[in-house]
Formats: sequence, C-alpha cells, structure tokens
Amino acid sequence: MKKIEAIIRKSKFDELKKALHQIEVNFFSYWDVTGVGNEKQGHVYRGISYSTSDIQRRYLTIVVSDEFLEKTIHTILEVASTGNVGDGKIFVSDVIEAYRIRTKESGQAGIN
Repeated sequence: MKKIEAIIRKSKFDELKKALHQIEVNFFSYWDVTGVGNEKQGHVYRGISYSTSDIQRRYLTIVVSDEFLEKTIHTILEVASTGNVGDGKIFVSDVIEAYRIRTKESGQAGIN
C-alpha cells in the first residue's frame, strides 16, 4: 500500500475529485492549507499587486493499493496541471498497515 500526498491548486480540486472517482479512488482526505513556494515575485491583477509568498492550496491524502498507485499519480498529474508555476507537488510513501475500524479488517480489505 502507498500513501499519496498531493498539494494542488484549490481551483483544480473539484475536477480532480471527479477524476479520482472515475478511476475508482473513492476515499481520501483533504484540507485547505497555506504554504510558502519558491516563487518570490508578486503578481499584478487589474493594477493591484498580490504577494505569492503565501499560497492557498488544497492538501490531499490518499491511501491506495500498489496496483492503483500509477493510475492515481497519472490522474493527479494530468488533471491538476496548468503548466504554470505553483501547480503543486506529489509525495509517495509506504504504508505498513491499514485497518477499517468498523469491521476490523486489515491490509487491502482495510482500505477498500
């Protein structure tokens, strides 16, 4: 099992949620977060300068079986990308075990 942590633009969240459901990734958690990015330059919109040092994003945590890993990452990369600075990051780590509290199932059964 793998844990995928993705930081994406808030504007891409609804589209990504729909795409994840289409590939049968139906359970994940998400939070609104603020982060600091690499870009130091502000943006000007309608004559008003906006700082980009503090960036509003959505943080997703998804636990999938190994066979869903590549499909899930590919979906995030395709849907969340705008081609601009600040599209986000994806981190993947191993999950040693998972349990479903209600049924006490573990392993693969614990995440499906």
